[in-house]
Amino acid sequence: MYVLRGGRVADAAGTREADVAVANGEVVAVGEPAAVDDALADRDGEPTEVDAGGKVVAPGLIDAHVHVMMDGRPDVSTAVSESDYTASYRAAGNLDAALSAGVTTVRDLGSRGTLALDAGEAVAAGEIDGPRVLACGRNVIMTGGHGNWFGREADGPAEVRKAAREQLKAGADVLKCMATGGVLTEGAVTGAPELTPEELAAFTDAAAPTDTPTAAHAHGEEGIKNAVEAGISSVEHGTFMDREAAEMMAERGTYWVPTASALRGIVDNGVEAGIPEDAVAKAEDAADRFDDAWDHALDAGVPIAMGTDAGTPFNFFADIPQELAYMVDYGLSPERALEAATVNAADLLGLDDVGRVEEGYAADLVVLDADPTEDVTAWQDPAAVFARGDRVA
Repeated sequence: MYVLRGGRVADAAGTREADVAVANGEVVAVGEPAAVDDALADRDGEPTEVDAGGKVVAPGLIDAHVHVMMDGRPDVSTAVSESDYTASYRAAGNLDAALSAGVTTVRDLGSRGTLALDAGEAVAAGEIDGPRVLACGRNVIMTGGHGNWFGREADGPAEVRKAAREQLKAGADVLKCMATGGVLTEGAVTGAPELTPEELAAFTDAAAPTDTPTAAHAHGEEGIKNAVEAGISSVEHGTFMDREAAEMMAERGTYWVPTASALRGIVDNGVEAGIPEDAVAKAEDAADRFDDAWDHALDAGVPIAMGTDAGTPFNFFADIPQELAYMVDYGLSPERALEAATVNAADLLGLDDVGRVEEGYAADLVVLDADPTEDVTAWQDPAAVFARGDRVA
């Protein structure tokens, strides 16, 4: 048990003065000191007091798009020949780094085999330190498509449906497909459609009976629209989103996960840092269009959830909180960035007990030196991190 005393609480409901009591992995009271004490009075043992005076208690961050097998190296293709054991060690290190940075939930959208699914089970069992992990297993892609070195290749609606069902059988929390080409696969055309509308429809059809969320990697306008029309839950990247695509997403409630950190990591470091020339050229072209995508999304009211694509070049798990500052650079207020990284991301992931500092919610908390609704950089250096009721950093 913990009591965080004398601070303020900041979440999607706003900022207010309140103490916070934690027991058995959840928040049991938020409010005046007397009310918080009453909530703990009938419990065995004495709570550990945490002085939050002058600080702000906020929800732990949720990153809706990571790759735990990747480590931010300049050329991701160099990881292809590494063993599954090496990838497992890397995943454990990445998850530990994310947790120390105040990230208490991540959604892995593509790793080799069952790596991310197994990592999630290891975290839940207390075998490794890390955030809660939801995962898709393997991406479903066309033969030779973007990410083919770790995806499940499938062609035609029947094969795509079977590939999606394989991931569900393996325990996937979400299904992920590649609707267009991408930046980091040599020879792939970033915005070109890959899976066809019929294949995308089969993909979402496979997810429907279990109400499993779906995600589509999609850069180009046509691929985004194909994904939205198929009923995809979230569009990842959406770099070339036009006004029509944005309006379609807003109308249908399709989430956008922008992953600004992925583009910035490549464009800001370039070939001089060892990133392949082909990837840099494609990223620079995509970055030129990204500002417009944000304008269209904000004008249309597209729902936004935070995701970073952590693991891509110079996009490190320890730096995940930087994504909120990027989102503010592109036009979100600090308050809306907070919502994107907490309640919106929780909604997208299908989690109804994380993302708020509220009684009955999981005790996934960060203690910050400033109010993140006023200073978005406050997320970048948490004074303390709690995950599932335990103080972990």
